[in-house]
Amino acid sequence: MRILLLSAYDADSHRYWREGLVAHFPQHQWQVLHLPPRYFAWRVRGNSLSWAFNAREILEQDYDVLIATSMCDLSALRGMVPAVARIPTLLYFHENQFDYPDNPHQKHRVEAQVLSLYSALCADQLVFNSSYNQHTFLQGVQALIKKLPDAVPKGLNEQLAQKSLVLPVPLHPAASTRHAEDKASTPLHSDWIHRWQCHGAGTPLRIVWASRWEHDKGPDRLLAALRELEKRDVGYKLCLLGKTFRSSPQEFDVIKTDFAHRLVHAGYAETRVEYLGWLSTANVIFSTSVHEFQGIAVLEAIQLGCTPLLPHRMSYPELVPPEYLYSSYMEDVEMEAKAASDAIQRQSRKRLPPPPVSRYEWPALHQAYEDLLKRVVAS
Repeated sequence: MRILLLSAYDADSHRYWREGLVAHFPQHQWQVLHLPPRYFAWRVRGNSLSWAFNAREILEQDYDVLIATSMCDLSALRGMVPAVARIPTLLYFHENQFDYPDNPHQKHRVEAQVLSLYSALCADQLVFNSSYNQHTFLQGVQALIKKLPDAVPKGLNEQLAQKSLVLPVPLHPAASTRHAEDKASTPLHSDWIHRWQCHGAGTPLRIVWASRWEHDKGPDRLLAALRELEKRDVGYKLCLLGKTFRSSPQEFDVIKTDFAHRLVHAGYAETRVEYLGWLSTANVIFSTSVHEFQGIAVLEAIQLGCTPLLPHRMSYPELVPPEYLYSSYMEDVEMEAKAASDAIQRQSRKRLPPPPVSRYEWPALHQAYEDLLKRVVAS
């Protein structure tokens, strides 16, 4: 099978997914095109232009199936390169443009929504990484359609729903597990453990927070939770991981200053080994996110032995049982901080083991992906 794979905004989770596909289906011939995850508004609007004229020879080859991320401007690409319109197409949604928290720094949201709608209508099969993602996309499309003034075709949402399904981004169990096992016998592992230790009495709870340093990951909620824990005199150490940017929310500066005595690390892990090292030596993976469509970082942490403590919202109830979720208060940050602190205190007193996540690993999902590819080709 000859497969053309397009990743229009190749963020970490998108790259993780596409590399997994290629690695787990070596019997197929893959042609991969991807664009760097920067200049969001231009990338989403301009990927079709970039590829149509910079990679035309590649696009005009014969393929059995096209797999594209939902960031691809599929309708424009098909118009500029008619050969692409003849390929059975699967559109994969890592996220959708209808369910982002309000951000005054992000413009062109409606344009991105319309582009994703057009691409979805062009595709033969839509695939979402979670039920939450699927639901919010279809709900968002319905709301957008109601705002359009006239000449709107009927049944668009129903058409999209009929050709959509849920299939998560699979985890790579072998690499993560082997890394943890190999590292356990190295000096690096001892160094990570040492950096977690308290100089006082008792063993502190080792907490990892691992998200992009942006507003949609709830830095205000993280800061409020840390302040609440401090009021309660809860013993813990914190590793603050995640990609940083030139302009990150000011809460992170406050945390680095006011909670320096709690921090063992703050910033981006420069290597995959370092990143997995922090996860594998932690007790808890803690999230304050207000935007999460699947949660690969959380799942990887659970793989490596972290107990998840997550807000009861978004895709998280799909990932873990209720005992790993704390109450969500979207309109009351302080109330949510108390709920999160309650969960952390309970975990510090009685360690709840991590839940199983093998159903999200490649061995469990490989057949579903194989069947999906065959079905799209047959279409």
